[in-house]
Amino acid sequence: MLSINGILSSEFINFSIEKMLKQKNYDIKHIAVELNGEILPKSKFQTTILKDGDKVEIVSFVRGG
Repeated sequence: MLSINGILSSEFINFSIEKMLKQKNYDIKHIAVELNGEILPKSKFQTTILKDGDKVEIVSFVRGG
C-alpha cells in the first residue's frame, strides 16, 4: 500500500508520479509533491516510480484575491 494525501491505495504502485497525477486529474503546473517527507522537483515527476510503502502528499496552489 501507499499513502496519497492520507488515503491508502495500491492502485498507483509502479506508476510514475507524473502518470499518477494525470490519472487523478491534477494540473502539474499548479501543484507541489512531497514524497516520503521531501519535496520532489517537477523534473523528477516522470522518472520517479511509486512503490509499496511510499507516502505522497500533493498540494494544489489556489489563487485568491
